[in-house]
Amino acid sequence: MAFRQRREALRSILAGSACIRPGSVYDAISIRIAEDLGFELGMFGGSIASLAVLGDPDIALITLTELAEQMRRMSRASSLPVLVDADHGYGNALNVRRTVEELEAAGAAGLTIEDTLLPQVYGETKTQLISLEEGVGKIKAALDARQDPSLAIVGRTGAVSITSLDDAIVRARAYEACGVDALFFTGIKAKSELAAISTVTRLPIILGGAPEAMSDLGYLREQRVRVALQGHATIAAATRAAFETLKALREGTPPKALTGLASADLTAQVTREAEVKTRLANFLGIKR
Repeated sequence: MAFRQRREALRSILAGSACIRPGSVYDAISIRIAEDLGFELGMFGGSIASLAVLGDPDIALITLTELAEQMRRMSRASSLPVLVDADHGYGNALNVRRTVEELEAAGAAGLTIEDTLLPQVYGETKTQLISLEEGVGKIKAALDARQDPSLAIVGRTGAVSITSLDDAIVRARAYEACGVDALFFTGIKAKSELAAISTVTRLPIILGGAPEAMSDLGYLREQRVRVALQGHATIAAATRAAFETLKALREGTPPKALTGLASADLTAQVTREAEVKTRLANFLGIKR
């Protein structure tokens, strides 16, 4: 599927009436599995990118080049549309322009730019936000950098839990006025907060980190939430599986006695073995 088709698929989700759960993806295998299982959208989180690429926690160490290259690998492996967490755009507004250029070229269907102050300031333990004016500048720069109009640019804020609900509303209105395609909110803990936000914007909403009491998709749909994240269990499960397998081998378990491994059929599926065999026959004259 061409990049524009993937982006139009994300736009259809944002413009639709349903609320969907994206699949958390981070590499070629995970995105193919998500696609095969019928997920409509992949979510490539910044924290997960840091884990997958660097093995580091989410402290803004990953670079734009590393993030874009991982997105490029996933774009090659699958046609599933992916929404990328582009964090703070890796610098100021001009860095945000570069971020959009690179992720657009890498095949992202959409990306989020947030107003968190990153990396963390020396000696400051609490999460901080950049000023509204700087946040608006970043959003304007992101929109200006976009070459493919179908690429979704999403303004993101965690102001609800960092400053106040009122501040989150002010920022949401300002980003909407800039022309973003959707708004992404983190830190919402109460239905009253989501209702207040839903009332002041007409844009589709993407929700991250909501409590269990706000997990009903029917309720979220009514609040105009179109994408509701449910964490990044995929990489946590993969980490546990790798740990348990290596631990068992280290302790002397024979490879044939290991449990929980991918079957030959599943491996063939995620590696697209049938397609590869067709290409071997068509282009190299090799039949297997």
